[in-house]
Amino acid sequence: MVPLEVLFEDNHILVVIKPVNIPVQQDESQDLDMLTIIKDYLRAKYNKPGNIYVGLVHRLDRPVGGVMVFAKTSKAAARLSESVRLRQLDKIYTLVCFGDPKLGKYSDRLLKDEKTNTVRIDPKGKDSELIVLSKKTVGDLSLCTVRLLTGRSHQIRVQFASRKTPLWGDQRYHSFAKPGQQIALWASELTFPHPISKELITFSCYPPDQFPFDQF
Repeated sequence: MVPLEVLFEDNHILVVIKPVNIPVQQDESQDLDMLTIIKDYLRAKYNKPGNIYVGLVHRLDRPVGGVMVFAKTSKAAARLSESVRLRQLDKIYTLVCFGDPKLGKYSDRLLKDEKTNTVRIDPKGKDSELIVLSKKTVGDLSLCTVRLLTGRSHQIRVQFASRKTPLWGDQRYHSFAKPGQQIALWASELTFPHPISKELITFSCYPPDQFPFDQF
């Protein structure tokens, strides 16, 4: 069984740290995914035979690690999904990019090409917004914290790349990224109303202490 780093657990939700390069759910690669890891964890911890319910309510790109919440009941899943729809899940990311990005709100329309699994800025796309909250620049790299206002596929990566400040190690949207580099994007904080108590709760974790994050 793959070790699972649990930040919080009760009867309704499970908050964990997703490792990098693990898909959230099973994909064409057939690699081990987060839903399977969590089901194995719950099966072993509570000695439960048979099928185990785990509700997926939000996602992270495969190469991105960080905080995620999963539902342990269908009721919790429905309420968390409603919180997502109402934009009550507050997501903060930490990233390292090239250049000196501007602070403030980025607004674009993003269109996804399902065949190539790539995203581009296009007038036919969906409204996409984020806020760059802070930055620290050292040399030609900048460490930024970003609040995601809409959860579009590859959103942060595309919005930064389109402004000529691509994320370090982004194989898909930065032509100078080298094979084997790990994208410097981390889901560092998640705030949301508990699906049952309605209490606003926050969970956070730091990016790995490795290059390029360790340069700041």
